[in-house]
Amino acid sequence: MSRMLLSSTRSRLAASAAVFAFVAAGAIGEMTISSTGPARAAPVVTSDLPGASAPSFANLIDRVKPAVVSIKVVIESAGDTAAASGGSMDNAPPEIQKFLKRFGGPGQSFSNMPRQQMIGQGSGFFVSTDGYIVTNNHVVHDAKSVEVTTDAGKTLKAHVVGVDPKTDLAVVKVDQAGDYPFVSFAKDAPRIGDWVVAIGNPFGLGGTVTAGIVSAEGRDIGEGPYDRFLQIDAPINKGNSGGPTFNVKGEVVGVNTAIYSPSGGSIGLGFAIPASTVTVVVDSLEHGGVVKRGYLGVAIQPVSQDIADSMGMKSAQGAIIDKVTPGTPAAAAGLKAGDIVTKLNGDAVKDASDLTRRIGAMKPGDKIQLSYLRNGAEATVDVALAMQSPEQVAAAEAAGQPGAPTLGVELAPANDVAGAGDKGVVIVGLDPNGAAAAHGLSEGNVILEVSGKSVSSPADVKADLAAARRDGKKAVLLRVQMSQGDRFVAIPLPKA
Repeated sequence: MSRMLLSSTRSRLAASAAVFAFVAAGAIGEMTISSTGPARAAPVVTSDLPGASAPSFANLIDRVKPAVVSIKVVIESAGDTAAASGGSMDNAPPEIQKFLKRFGGPGQSFSNMPRQQMIGQGSGFFVSTDGYIVTNNHVVHDAKSVEVTTDAGKTLKAHVVGVDPKTDLAVVKVDQAGDYPFVSFAKDAPRIGDWVVAIGNPFGLGGTVTAGIVSAEGRDIGEGPYDRFLQIDAPINKGNSGGPTFNVKGEVVGVNTAIYSPSGGSIGLGFAIPASTVTVVVDSLEHGGVVKRGYLGVAIQPVSQDIADSMGMKSAQGAIIDKVTPGTPAAAAGLKAGDIVTKLNGDAVKDASDLTRRIGAMKPGDKIQLSYLRNGAEATVDVALAMQSPEQVAAAEAAGQPGAPTLGVELAPANDVAGAGDKGVVIVGLDPNGAAAAHGLSEGNVILEVSGKSVSSPADVKADLAAARRDGKKAVLLRVQMSQGDRFVAIPLPKA
């Protein structure tokens, strides 16, 4: 059908051209009949138009485009197509998951092979003359083989040097020795409104250039614990994953990694990993293939407004500690569940994600100073960070939504419920429209503490709720044992 459409289009164009030629010939014929024909019209002048002197990106593209490559990978899989189609969005918030897409090129399966093989495509760029290439982890993750095609059309075999799933970055190196054109990272972060140019391999078409501006910075889209994306409106699509975003100086300011789209195509909401993150990660991957991050040893969650009200805080800032892992720097420093970390090295901690990113940017052995609130009093402690193992991620949990001003639960002592343990009180009944349900509690959850006090009976819970109300608190803080571990939940108190 596409060929027929093309032929039809060409026919119409040909017919139009014939008509135009006929009219032109007629006009010329009329002019030759007259011995004193009209003077030829002067060409239209456009030099005085406002956009006539607008800058072009052509010279910039000529310089940097040879350093950008297309990447094709073969992934041997037992049926999991996520890697070839762009990765999983399971960690993104529900409202984001629906439209957030990583954009490695569409995978292609070959089921007649002994094991299913997937072919995926993405982008990358040289960062050294000896052939090191930066791309996304989700482009080359679990790749059986990697093939790189340069802007000049040369195809090169390559191998994965190292990957960092937490930032979705990877380093690849071509196997053939050579003197490759490469680009550098910007030392200064771009400003909102600055021009940027994206180059990549959308839909497998090869080097394609688009332009736009930096729309926002510091975006957390739920992709991982170290989200601080640049948002750009330069059109980027499937296959652009791992491609560079340049400033007007030809410096890389970001690595394209995700788009927000209901259709999978660009609607002007693209996200790039900032150069400040990329340079640190790439340096680590090039020299050892692994990123070494500092480790504190706590599970944390955001301080919601309800939690802030229950703790008597003026604003909802900082990170509340859910759990302290034994034998970690946090445990050695005396930190406890319920402490709210407010400052790191004297600078305010905005939220749980902020603390996670800043700790992760430090190295094992670094000494830090933490300020925290405990029972309304502020304290400070010095901590020496340990080495974070690959499976240790201190990801911030999403805060619950405000619900009705009642708990809406039926409680029983843990001792009376088989398998519940010997501490706390168990939720044995739940009002689906109550505040507890609205804040993520469910039957089988065990309430361990109310307002920082251990509870062992429904009467304890009732008394502590009454005490919190007498103290004028707007919300009460519960420590709850769930299937995924302990966490703090703040629930608004009913008015007296």
